Amino acid sequence: MTKIILKFKDKVLKEIPVEKELITIGRKPDNDIEIDNLAVSGHHARIFKMEDWFLVEDLNSLNGTFVNGKMVQESPLKNGDEILIGKHVLKFISSDVFGSKEPEAVLKKGQLSETMVIDSKVQQEMLAQISKDRSITSSGEVIGRFTILQGSTDQKEYDLTERMTSIGKESSAKIRLKGFFAPKFAAFVNRSKEGYFISPASGKELKVNGEVVSGKYRLQDGDIIQVAGIKMDFNLKE
Repeated sequence: MTKIILKFKDKVLKEIPVEKELITIGRKPDNDIEIDNLAVSGHHARIFKMEDWFLVEDLNSLNGTFVNGKMVQESPLKNGDEILIGKHVLKFISSDVFGSKEPEAVLKKGQLSETMVIDSKVQQEMLAQISKDRSITSSGEVIGRFTILQGSTDQKEYDLTERMTSIGKESSAKIRLKGFFAPKFAAFVNRSKEGYFISPASGKELKVNGEVVSGKYRLQDGDIIQVAGIKMDFNLKE
């Protein structure tokens, strides 16, 4: 059994059972775990499964994501780990997986970033600096777009304006797959200042330009992506 306990100042707000491979966290109501606090970005972080491990990933939030006091970009989760998002704590509880050793193979396969230790004073200063403008789009900004070439989806073109875009038949997926055998989640696309990155969901095959991708891949203009029976073209546009 795996669950997340959401707390604020040691008060338990709710317990959320982890029943799917992707849990999104943020201030906007379309997240699986909504945290209505100005220190939390609209789409702040996600918890997802890779092989036998759950991992947390920061979605380029303004104030960062911390695991047991360390700022992380991506980090594996073990039973009892505490994730700090804004001023809320999410305690990760699992009796199903995880041991005492770090999952080195998963870290290498997923190409996860190293964690960075942040002094508590610095952390508080970061939390206090809340940007007035949280928009991730601006005039003249280059936006990524997927154009469906083959396969069954709910539309033919998708502008990738969100910080995280999921591909699958789950109702929360931005790119909705059709068909009885379509996976709930097939792949995820992250948008950051460095560009767009795509990664496969746990156990799913992802190909870019005919080559299998096992971890994160930075998308380039003109790339051809194949996943879960669909084929699409990635392009950058003004």
